[in-house]
Amino acid sequence: MEPYLPLLDIDGTLVIVGQVGPMAEFNTVQLLLGRRRIAGSPIGGIRETQEMLDFCAEKNILPDCEMINMEQINDAFARMECADVRYRFVIDMASLARAT
Repeated sequence: MEPYLPLLDIDGTLVIVGQVGPMAEFNTVQLLLGRRRIAGSPIGGIRETQEMLDFCAEKNILPDCEMINMEQINDAFARMECADVRYRFVIDMASLARAT
């Protein structure tokens, strides 16, 4: 976290969203001299989520996904267990009708 603190403007806030578990130690001098803050939220809020989505749309930032058919779900699960996943799996729900 320490390399990010100098990027904050004076009176800036670093918001940690979804961090669960221990965090590395950091030097508090950067917090004190820059009047910076650290805040946390398990999920963020609706307003913040909308701002993030608007920013991504404006900058054309898209998620990396691998579309799979329902028939490939077992293969996808096996790949997850082997850490052979580069992107998030998204199930094509149109394939659900073909799988049943």
